[in-house]
Amino acid sequence: MRIGIYGGTVRRGQPLTSLVDEIVDLESRGFSSYWMPQVGMYDVLTMIALAGQKTSTIEMGSAVVPSYTRHPNVLAEQAATVNALAGGRLVLGVGPSHKPGIEDSLGLKYEKPALHMREYVTILKALGEEGKVDFQGEMYRIKTGIGVPDAQPFPVLMSALGPLMLKAAGEVADGTVTWMVGRNTIENSTVPRITKAAADAGRPAPRIVVGVPVCVHDDPDVAIARSVQIFKHYGALPNYRRQLDAEGINEAGEIAVVGNEKEVEAQLQGFFDAGATEVIASVYPAGDDSRGSFGRTNTLLESLTG
Repeated sequence: MRIGIYGGTVRRGQPLTSLVDEIVDLESRGFSSYWMPQVGMYDVLTMIALAGQKTSTIEMGSAVVPSYTRHPNVLAEQAATVNALAGGRLVLGVGPSHKPGIEDSLGLKYEKPALHMREYVTILKALGEEGKVDFQGEMYRIKTGIGVPDAQPFPVLMSALGPLMLKAAGEVADGTVTWMVGRNTIENSTVPRITKAAADAGRPAPRIVVGVPVCVHDDPDVAIARSVQIFKHYGALPNYRRQLDAEGINEAGEIAVVGNEKEVEAQLQGFFDAGATEVIASVYPAGDDSRGSFGRTNTLLESLTG
């Protein structure tokens, strides 16, 4: 299994550089990748650049950088710089984020997200692969270039949930990175839609990176109850609500992969059987022995990497 960690949480009392130490440790334990969200805590790409100087094999991804807040030319320059410093191990995940955060919090327009992402990623890919772009679209009109020393192409993944976004991701991106999406949706919607779009566009088979909460615990009800507490707010966001409804799930935390070691392994294998190319685990603890639960989960995931 290709297993990564969806982390990025700075533990209480720890410095920001502790994330770099965590990535170094996970690389030594054989994990394929480490992913961080861009959610107003720190700049993810800066952290990847720093970790790139301390590591040599582990991929590092953003899941995801909100697109409306950064012009694609600016993000392309930053990503090319970070990728050079990280030895070509950046996976740039981008997405439109959510309407409440973009419009209500930041005062920006959240309009035509599928068209916006199609044009945005087209520009990113051109600048990342060719160092120049001449694009005249409905939302972006840009003719420019970048010249980052030691630049090399970096994969761009889109956070694609609905049909239009999945079609755009297949046609212009290198794949998708998901969150709060269940196995049935991955198998019956995500994989067939993005794969067909990529094939019809003559593009390689897309990467399908599935992010999911994971907890090893002998009492699944305890683990789910804790997940419901942690991830409750996702159920109020329309983009995620549609995915949860498609799975027949009421509370967002019910999407978590929980159980003993054999049960969790089987559920993770189910995502690969459904078409995922990689699973990134957001590890969380549950129960009275939270340290023990956290340790069991990490030990299992480490045993599955390779």
